[in-house]
Amino acid sequence: DQEHNSSLESNLEGLAGVLEADLPNYKSKILRILCTVARLLPEKLTVYTTLVGLLNARNYNFGGEFVEAMIRQLKECLKVNMYNEAVHLVRFLSDLVNCHVIAAPSMVAMFENFVSVTQEEDVPQVRCDWYMFAFLSSLPWVGKELYEKKDAEIDRLLSQTESYLKRRQKIHVPMLQVWTADKPHPQEEYLDCLWSQIQKLKKDRWQERHILRPYLAFDSILCEALQHNLPPFTPPPHTEDSVYPMPRVIFRMFDYTDDPEGPVMPGSHSVERFVIEENLHCIIKSHWKERKTCAAQLLSYPGNNKIPLNYHIVEVIFAELFQLPSPPHIEVMYTTLLIELCKLQPGSLPQVLAQATEMLYMRLDTMNTTCVDRFINWFSHHLSNFQFRWSWEDWSDCLTQDLEKPKPKFVREVLEKCMRLSYHQRIIDIVPTSFSVLSPANPVCIYKYGDESNRSLPGYTVALCLTIAIKNKASNDEIFSILKDVPNPNQDDDDDIVLYLLFHEVFKTLAESDEGKLHVLRVVYEVWKNHPQMIAVLVDKMIRTQIVDCAAVANWIFSSELAHDFTRFYIWEILHSTIRKMNKHVLKIQKELEETKARLARQHKRRDSDDDDDDDDRSSDREDGPLEEQIERLQEKVESAQSEQKNLFLVIFQRFIMLLTEHLVRCETGGIDVFTPWYKSCIERLQQIFLQHHQIIQQYMVTLENLLFTAELDHHILAVFQQFCALQA
Repeated sequence: DQEHNSSLESNLEGLAGVLEADLPNYKSKILRILCTVARLLPEKLTVYTTLVGLLNARNYNFGGEFVEAMIRQLKECLKVNMYNEAVHLVRFLSDLVNCHVIAAPSMVAMFENFVSVTQEEDVPQVRCDWYMFAFLSSLPWVGKELYEKKDAEIDRLLSQTESYLKRRQKIHVPMLQVWTADKPHPQEEYLDCLWSQIQKLKKDRWQERHILRPYLAFDSILCEALQHNLPPFTPPPHTEDSVYPMPRVIFRMFDYTDDPEGPVMPGSHSVERFVIEENLHCIIKSHWKERKTCAAQLLSYPGNNKIPLNYHIVEVIFAELFQLPSPPHIEVMYTTLLIELCKLQPGSLPQVLAQATEMLYMRLDTMNTTCVDRFINWFSHHLSNFQFRWSWEDWSDCLTQDLEKPKPKFVREVLEKCMRLSYHQRIIDIVPTSFSVLSPANPVCIYKYGDESNRSLPGYTVALCLTIAIKNKASNDEIFSILKDVPNPNQDDDDDIVLYLLFHEVFKTLAESDEGKLHVLRVVYEVWKNHPQMIAVLVDKMIRTQIVDCAAVANWIFSSELAHDFTRFYIWEILHSTIRKMNKHVLKIQKELEETKARLARQHKRRDSDDDDDDDDRSSDREDGPLEEQIERLQEKVESAQSEQKNLFLVIFQRFIMLLTEHLVRCETGGIDVFTPWYKSCIERLQQIFLQHHQIIQQYMVTLENLLFTAELDHHILAVFQQFCALQA
């Protein structure tokens, strides 16, 4: 480490010399680059603050211009809702106090303005939270320096912080927790956790032992430098368009007892834990698109010999994967990153990952259903990269449990997913025979007319004729003429048409009514119930080809015919995919409308700038006519699509309320415990709908509150809606 530090110091000194020489010609470019790294490379923060410190010591004016440029960039970030980048800029500015670029009193004044946001009236809590977080999360870097110079002011800020944190509402927390149980590790709200870490830091006299501080080596140069005062900074006011980061819950999985051999893991309330996790998250954010670079950067994290780095990395990756409402990056990235890490550290990382998997399995009973879904996806994908090798016998405890309980359910869904990534026989071969009760069914279709013993079934002969006609590539008309002999074609004979999506017209006719649409979906389920992936593909295709609509799919999912599979993973994949299709459809038409309006505006602008006297009004009307008609048509389409979207959510929430209310009444009258595995699954699927589609649902809050989530509703169900409302409150 010492060798690394001395080469870093000489590199910094050399770079400062080169940049100083280039200032006369390339000043604006150098300013721009330094502002960019401050925003985008937070894990290298102290290296670049030292560089700015060295430049400021050599060229006072440049230091002043840099501070002004940073403040401009901070204001810009806040204006366009780039709050995560803004945190990095605030932290960078605060570390410049350590480098003698910024005077401590002006930094304290800026933090006073941040904390005063908590006194504003009629602003969302998430706004105050952000300013609190920006202040508190800078203290590990600059707390010591500020406290030495301005202890009374910092004490006052900390007591204001404490009183704000005490009066904050935390209704949203249960919705964002990965586990409902606080054992073995409490799942704390992020500001509460950070506050505990800062209190401990203050108690330790602001001594922090993990941040790399290259500027200490240049103290004799830097302490001679003149300092700048930050210009007065007023937080921009809250507006309609302000979108603040959502609150989070800190994911905890390991502590020092999990790795008795290696270096000791810092406690969950030590500020080192915050700094390490913050930096690892930043490394992932900087390099997530390049998994090899990302893995290498994580493993070469500075000070890695003083901490159990593999445990920190695995915990941080799972923290992101399980983050609610959604992970910061696409889920599959985390699988590929973990595989890459296993390749780079084959002697140690796979063991930590296996230990983590075992812990997650042990804690499945209290794990949030959405997180269980992600665990299933990750684990099955991971196994597929390692020949599906796993010590299944270690999990045989799940075989003695009710199959609806979380553990057997998890194993069943993992094997189902593994089959999608290989084939049925392979899965049968890899798991012990004792697990056959959880192994996936052979994914073949159930075609009741294909068996001669079913000749007595009504419609058997028609089905036979149909099969021959289809094999002979019959036309739609010929198919219709065979079907017309059936008293109600919706009842029996569309079974085998489901196998052939070639007959689009036939389907459209069969599924004209709402009942017809539901019937087609029921038949799909009957034929393919052993092949969930096929059901998902067919439903997807039928929505695309407009044979069924989104609301029909939602009604079908909540129908009694599907009750047996209601808690299965694939059912919710289908529902979420259906909602996403609806949302995409609305966005597409909205975009078309915006573009057409912009075209019309450009046309007007062009005409206004052509001050041609001959231009008469009639020709301009002629030009505008088609576009105006198009805009009118598109406006109608947008309204109809939005009303369809709103209706879809109303259907889904209404069906949830009906199912849950029936369950609650049944339990109450029978004196049974409400909290069954089915209830946990159902109520958490309701939460999942709210969380995964929160941006869209927010538009329909008033309707939902007035029509469905009214005060009379059972408090178990209403609590979910209230938690959701609190997320952006």
